[in-house]
Amino acid sequence: MQRWRGFDQIPPGWGRCVLTIGVFDGMHRGHQALVRAAVARGKELQLPVVLMTFDPHPSEVVRPGSHPAQLTTLRRRAELADELGVDVFFVLPFSPAMQQTPPETFVHDLLVDRLHMAAVLVGENFRFGHKGAGNLELLRRLGSRFGFTAEGIGLVVEQEPAADNDAVSTPGAPDGAVATEPQAEQRSAPRAEHPAAPRAEHPTEPPELPITSTYVRANVDAGDVTAAAAALGRPHRLEGVVVHGEGRGGASLGYPTANLHTAEHAAIPGDGVYAGWFVLGSKRYPTAISVGSNPTFSGTARTVEAFVLDESANYYGRRVALEFVAKLRDQIAFDSVEALIDQIGKDVDRTRQILGVPASVVKPSTDRAPEPGERAAGGEPAGRSSGTPSGPSQSGPSPS
Repeated sequence: MQRWRGFDQIPPGWGRCVLTIGVFDGMHRGHQALVRAAVARGKELQLPVVLMTFDPHPSEVVRPGSHPAQLTTLRRRAELADELGVDVFFVLPFSPAMQQTPPETFVHDLLVDRLHMAAVLVGENFRFGHKGAGNLELLRRLGSRFGFTAEGIGLVVEQEPAADNDAVSTPGAPDGAVATEPQAEQRSAPRAEHPAAPRAEHPTEPPELPITSTYVRANVDAGDVTAAAAALGRPHRLEGVVVHGEGRGGASLGYPTANLHTAEHAAIPGDGVYAGWFVLGSKRYPTAISVGSNPTFSGTARTVEAFVLDESANYYGRRVALEFVAKLRDQIAFDSVEALIDQIGKDVDRTRQILGVPASVVKPSTDRAPEPGERAAGGEPAGRSSGTPSGPSQSGPSPS
């Protein structure tokens, strides 16, 4: 798959193509349906498929300071697009000038004259151009004039599951992007209310939930990573670099954790302890993840830290990812370090159960000398500006 940034990177002699446009943040099931439809159309027409996305997020340009939490980095979006069969991942820099571009100009001057699109597929609620004046109907009219077809893909919806706070499972139409403008025993987080969930026709029927990036963000923010995973078709992933923490985890608690420094707008799940996976390159390791301010140690900074089960490698400076499978419990301020250590052990056991990982014959020990800057897996989690192998916080960077 080729990756372009801006129209200047279109190679000489570029022919016609099939285009799909959107922010595609999260690349959720709705986005996937749109991209698959575009790939199918590309095969039918024997043309390459171009996925166009925007950077920065259009909202940040239209309303500075309103950048939504980012579900996926551009790099991750490109990886997922490649897996779906896209030929070109095209990042269009979004600027105030672009935001002011009339929709007709955007289509004719950029998409037709420079990108040579033969077909464009968008979500049915897609808006583009200055003040969002462009829509699917306009694309169809312009297609008749300029020789391309325009197709809208409907929202992907799912039935809201019946209330079952104990069930844990791990595994829509695209958002209207503005173009030029085993079971866990703990109660799961309350399911985020969908901003556009229609009322069921009959009281006994669960409402249908349109899958959008806004909906996924709401669930991630509420700590309902199970609902987020159902909408994404995979666990929510948080990427970052392992940094040094306070060294409390390994030294005092026997559970060294990796503290994660994340990007400014990263979508970090709500405070709590989670079971998930630690991803380093092509390898995935079971992990207990803590998000929060570490109340047991009177912490204030919000951090993210992971206790990687059965591993003792040094991850400092490595770019890694955390995949959130299930929420185990909320953050808790424990009365003593001993109580915290006991809870961390339970968290680790439940993480193994949920992920299907056998118990290790080697138990964590508090007797070994800690690595420089290491923290215990029960110590306070490392966060946006800190993070490294350290340990679960006393509030519980281990699963509960």
